[in-house]
Amino acid sequence: MDNSYVRDGSGSVTDILPHTPGASSPIATASGRTSALSTRITSVLSTSYADLDLRDALETLDIRGFTNTQDSRRNLRLDLQQEVIQCNGEIIKAFGQVAEQLRRIGSVIESLNKRCADMRAHISASKEEVGLVVAEGNEILAQKSQIETKQQILQAFKTHFVISDDEVASLTSSSEPVNDEFFRVMAKVKKINQDSEVLLGTENEKLGLEILDQSSKQLNAAYQKLYRWIQKDFKTLDLENPQISSSIRRSLRVLAERPALFQSCMDFFAEAREHNLSDSFHAALTGGPGADTYGKPIEFHAHDPLRYVGDMLAWAHSAAVSEREALEVLFIAEGDELAKGIKAGIDADPWSRRDVGEQEEVYDGRNALNELVNRDLAGVARLLRQRTEQVISSHEDATLAYKIANLISFYRNTFEKLIGVGSTFLETLDTLESSAQRQFRANMRDHVASIQAELSVTPTNASPPDFLHECFETLRALMKSYDTSYAASKVGEEAFQLVLQEALDPFLKACESLSKRMSPPLSDMFMVNCILQAKMTLAPYSFVASKQAELDKILDQCSKNLIEIQYEFFVDNSGLEPIFDAIFSLADSKEDLAKIPGLEVFQPSALMAASQQLDEFLPSALMDAMDHLKQLESPVTVRNITEAAAEKFCADFEIVESKLIAADKLEEGRDGKENEPEYEKPRLRDLFPRTSDEIRVLLS
Repeated sequence: MDNSYVRDGSGSVTDILPHTPGASSPIATASGRTSALSTRITSVLSTSYADLDLRDALETLDIRGFTNTQDSRRNLRLDLQQEVIQCNGEIIKAFGQVAEQLRRIGSVIESLNKRCADMRAHISASKEEVGLVVAEGNEILAQKSQIETKQQILQAFKTHFVISDDEVASLTSSSEPVNDEFFRVMAKVKKINQDSEVLLGTENEKLGLEILDQSSKQLNAAYQKLYRWIQKDFKTLDLENPQISSSIRRSLRVLAERPALFQSCMDFFAEAREHNLSDSFHAALTGGPGADTYGKPIEFHAHDPLRYVGDMLAWAHSAAVSEREALEVLFIAEGDELAKGIKAGIDADPWSRRDVGEQEEVYDGRNALNELVNRDLAGVARLLRQRTEQVISSHEDATLAYKIANLISFYRNTFEKLIGVGSTFLETLDTLESSAQRQFRANMRDHVASIQAELSVTPTNASPPDFLHECFETLRALMKSYDTSYAASKVGEEAFQLVLQEALDPFLKACESLSKRMSPPLSDMFMVNCILQAKMTLAPYSFVASKQAELDKILDQCSKNLIEIQYEFFVDNSGLEPIFDAIFSLADSKEDLAKIPGLEVFQPSALMAASQQLDEFLPSALMDAMDHLKQLESPVTVRNITEAAAEKFCADFEIVESKLIAADKLEEGRDGKENEPEYEKPRLRDLFPRTSDEIRVLLS
């Protein structure tokens, strides 16, 4: 460093001035130095000691232990440069070592790069060799995954669509029982059969057809096994055993999906039950094996036909009720399940499907129950018909035949409520009822024919004939039987009119025929007695009201005839017949009234004789008239007829009385205008003094 601006410790200015060697002139030198010095001083003074670089430089000098001497200031630059050169040399030396190390590192890196290249080559070669193996391994793994998936699918397929040999044996083998396992396997095969249809719409159509065919064969074999098992169980079926009934109900619900087998099974059951009930009924009739040990055989009472027929009908009704109650659990409680099964079977069978527009037949459990009970009773109906027809045809009592008909009618209505309308058992009862009615009519006609001999003899009195009394006894029994029957409350009069036509009308006609050969008043009294007896017989029963009305008409006509006869009796025995004839032949005009005194019957002698005869007749007239009808069996009727005739007689007498009074007045008026007669002519009323009031009192 040429110049130093650092002062020493004395602080003199000269110490800090630069020493310039070779100065030529002291003045010039002095002036030059002064100028340079001032410049330096100015520079030093203008220097800011707050500058960080300056402070760092001063601190560095302080650290180096720099002494502010002239030599040190003179050598400071050199020292610093030398130090810098040394430092640079050390740095260069250090960098040389670094360069050497870098060369070594470069060689190492080059060696490493070479080795890496070799490794890359080896790796590429290995990769090419391993790539085929890896690709093959990946392919194998993919195949393994596919195989595992297919295995799972196969396992699921076998689980769903394939049944084991044990399950096949349980389903189709006749040695295996029909139990819960059978129904479980059958339900599984049904599911397989339904789901196999899904496969028909996929690429596995052949597999679907094979499974469908196999499952269909298995189902058919299962239904056949179930059908045979039910038939076998039906042979020894105890309808009172609920455990067996539960098993049979379940089997029939399943078998209902095959309507043909179900119907065949029902036919077999009906046939088996028909034989069982027929045997039981025969045992109950004869007291054979299987009969009730606590009661007597029904045929023990065969001597009493009505009880015999009633016991047979009661047994049939009891059997029908028991049969229905036992089968109601199947057909009523589970009728919906059977209906669903039958509908499913019809839908699955193309031959059972109905044409378009044809009404679908709905399964009705109650109708099926009624039909089955009816078929079960077919054998009982045959035996019942044979026995009942034998009873009906072997008795000639019309009343018995009619009672049997009413009894059969009662049970027919009972069975109609129990097993419905249109059953063959009801047809059997209808036939028996018609047979009993025919037998009743035949017996009544035979009885009417048997009385023809009595009709040839004309009665000598007015008493009803014996055959009519027998008729009334029969009619009472018939009406009593009908009154307690079901028809009386439902049909009323209509049904019994046919009975009256057979049991009453022919006998009344016979009485009418007899009366025509009798002379009055005996004929009328005879008919009145017969009609009154008939009315008394019919009176307790309201269902013969129309017949009562018919008899009233006949009775009124006969009563009118008797009233007329009694009236004639009063007129004849009172001696007033000529007077009545004369009066009633005249009109009410003055000319006719004026003729009355001149008539022969109104001459004093004739009129007095008539008055005398009337006075003699009146005291006993009523008793004599009633005695005239003494053959009438009803005193009330005798009195009523006699009083009616007396009333008519009194009414006619009033007319006669009024005309006689009118004739007297007319005669008196005419005599007053003429001259006084030689003698006074008696009045008609004086000759015939009886008044209508007096006669009415005497005849009352």
